[in-house]
Order: sequence, then C-alpha cells, then structure tokens
Amino acid sequence: MSSELSEEQIASILQGIKIPPQPQILVDLQIEQLMPNPDLGSIAKLIRQDVGLAGTILKVVNSPFYGLSNRITSVEQAVSLIGLSSVINIINGLSIKSQMSDETIVNMNRFWDTATDIAQVSTTIAKQVGYPNPDLAYLLGLFHNCGIPLLMNRFENYLDVMVESYSHPELRVVDVENQQLNTNHAVIGYYIARSWNLPTILGEAIAEHHSVTRYFSSTDHKDSELKTLLAILKLSEHICGNYRVLGRQSVDLEWQAIGSEILAYLGLGEYDVEQMEANFAEMGASFQNYRY
Repeated sequence: MSSELSEEQIASILQGIKIPPQPQILVDLQIEQLMPNPDLGSIAKLIRQDVGLAGTILKVVNSPFYGLSNRITSVEQAVSLIGLSSVINIINGLSIKSQMSDETIVNMNRFWDTATDIAQVSTTIAKQVGYPNPDLAYLLGLFHNCGIPLLMNRFENYLDVMVESYSHPELRVVDVENQQLNTNHAVIGYYIARSWNLPTILGEAIAEHHSVTRYFSSTDHKDSELKTLLAILKLSEHICGNYRVLGRQSVDLEWQAIGSEILAYLGLGEYDVEQMEANFAEMGASFQNYRY
C-alpha cells in the first residue's frame, strides 16, 4: 500500500540530486499527468528510461520512511509502492530543479542515450545467459555511468578528458581520469549508488566497471554474481558502441583486452554478438545515430 510523502520529505529526497532528467521524458510525464486517469504503468515505463528519475524513485522506496525489509530493484514495483500522488510530486520537483541550457542538453544526450540503450541490452543479455535477476542487470546498465554528469558539471574539460581516457592504449579509463582530475566517474558513481540506497552489489559493480580485466585475466577471482553482472555490462557496452558514442573512438580497446574471456564466461560466441548487434540495430536503438 502506498504512503503519501509530505512536502518536507520530498524536499529532503531531492536535496543533492544533480543528474538532470531528460527533457523529453519530463514532457512525456507531464502529458501523462494531465490525462483524466494517469496510468502508473506508463509513468513507470517512462521513469525507467531515465537515470536521475529512476535513481530518485528507488532512493525513495528504499528509504527508512517505507521500512521495507528487502531492497527494491524494480522501478515498476517502486512506483506502485510510492503511489501516483507522491511520484508526481517528486517528478515535478525534479522538473523545477533541472533547467538546462541548450548546450548542456546536447552534451548530455550522449550520456542519456548510452544509459538507456545499455540498460535495455543488458536485460536481454541477462535473460539469454540465464541470469536470474534481469532487473538488476537493467539498473546496472542504466546507472553505471551516473558519475559522468557530475564530472561534466564540475570540470569544463571533462568531455575532452573522457575522449583521452578511452583512447589510451595501456591505462584504464579511470586511471586517465585520476591523473587529470584526481577522481573518476566510477568512484563518484559508487557514492551516488550508496546515496540512492541501491543494492550493495550495484555499487560494487559501478565502482569496478572499468577494472574488469582483473576479473577475467586472473585465476584469483572465481565465478560470482558481481563477475556475471560485469560481464553482462561490458558486453552491452560493446554492442552499444559505448567506446564510439562516449569515447569517440573507432576501436573498443577495453573489449580487445577482455572480450574473448567475457564471451567464454557467458557461454557466448562471436556469432551471438553479431546477431545481437543486428537485432538491436533493427530495433532502432539510439546508438545507431552516433558515428565516430
């Protein structure tokens, strides 16, 4: 049963939220709100496509206010538990906080597009390889780069640093960021995941998602759920051309280093990858709009 949140509680929840929602998602949500009978399912589907909105809704439902014994990882379930009135109030609050310039929106489009594409692909891969919690794989795909908008806001040269980090032939992406900025988007993302009350394993996967070589090139790490989530994520990033969309590179250097080991771990082959790429291209995934 849903419990309506007070204005003070909503204000507290929104404090510190710095990942702006996609403008078009906000417009679509506003339109749904104005319908005679707003549909919670349609609202949840829209929220599920946005990093900031989905993170905020999960933060709410997993907060002490609801006192749930288990962490909620399904946006649809979270929306149902929170209820229409409180969800609408949260959305409206974020809408007020997210006034952006046209330039910022253009720069953010690549982040938003990769997040939603990788989340959708992660879900499909999770189901194909028999991972029992595709919702968790979806959330990892959606949230794994959630530190990027904060660094974009903090450092004017962050987009240039990101391109440099994806092009380095030896260092990890996060190593280059650490050298240039004294921090990186993976560690920032980890702390965002903690502040949003996301499951611990999601925070761990976000922190490790540019350090997966040690999971797949060493005998020190046995099979684990974290390793499986990281494998699903890295395959999804490769299929979605993350190296091209965010990194502006023609070659996926990370995948070259660990791709064969990841496919072997997941029980997939190059043909499977080719089929996935073709299927998602036919679906009109937004990453097809970006070319190096």
